[in-house]
Amino acid sequence: MKLSDPPNIAFVASPVTGAQDALQALISAYGQCPPESADVICVLGGDGFMLSTLHRFASLSLPVFGMKLGTVGFLMNHYRPEGLLERLRSAECSTLKPLEMEALTEAGMRYRFLAYNEVSLLRQTRQAAQLEVSLNGQVRLEELVCDGILVATPAGSTAYNFSAMGPILPLGSAVIALTPIAPFRPRRWRGAILRADTLVRLRVLDPYKRPVSVTADSHEVRDVIEVSIREGNENTVRLLFDPEHNLDDRILNEQFVT
Repeated sequence: MKLSDPPNIAFVASPVTGAQDALQALISAYGQCPPESADVICVLGGDGFMLSTLHRFASLSLPVFGMKLGTVGFLMNHYRPEGLLERLRSAECSTLKPLEMEALTEAGMRYRFLAYNEVSLLRQTRQAAQLEVSLNGQVRLEELVCDGILVATPAGSTAYNFSAMGPILPLGSAVIALTPIAPFRPRRWRGAILRADTLVRLRVLDPYKRPVSVTADSHEVRDVIEVSIREGNENTVRLLFDPEHNLDDRILNEQFVT
């Protein structure tokens, strides 16, 4: 990746002790630049902090290089403070498009959030959710009884989606995964792989007896009655990876774990 000389790096770190210690060491070695005038953002933490950083700085359209100093690091590179400039210059880029979610609540409020991993609907009580599933305005399932359902991007397909027995999607495949969570009826339905431009609309059939919440990455809305989800063309982000540790290879390797 082409950098200015000297490079302008904005370091951000999760609040955990190890990440904060690494932040001070890296600032001493490479300096610190405000994100608004940086060439690249360097994120220190885990996947959760990476996702919050992507949401926070998406409007800047800057490449983001993460180093793992947290619990989960699928979106991160290994932490090594030495040779950072060379790693940034040789890094490979993966472009992520977010899902755009719009939720309507029982109280008539509308909420809009982006999700780089997934949008998930979950039952709020002991009662299973009852959902209607429509694609591009056509009802595909009149009634889905389940604990929930999610729509995952390729980058997020190895996370919650995979744990719910959903498919792993290659980056750049221009598809999204629609995956039920503990489906009860129809019992044999295991989800679908959809074109990324598909408009997914999920309607809660009995919101009073069987309330449902929706979460877009870390943003939760409760008591929803309808949720619309589709891939967005704005707020795309560029994640940088070491060539031997790129995201495409990791997604591929996940499919051959025994």
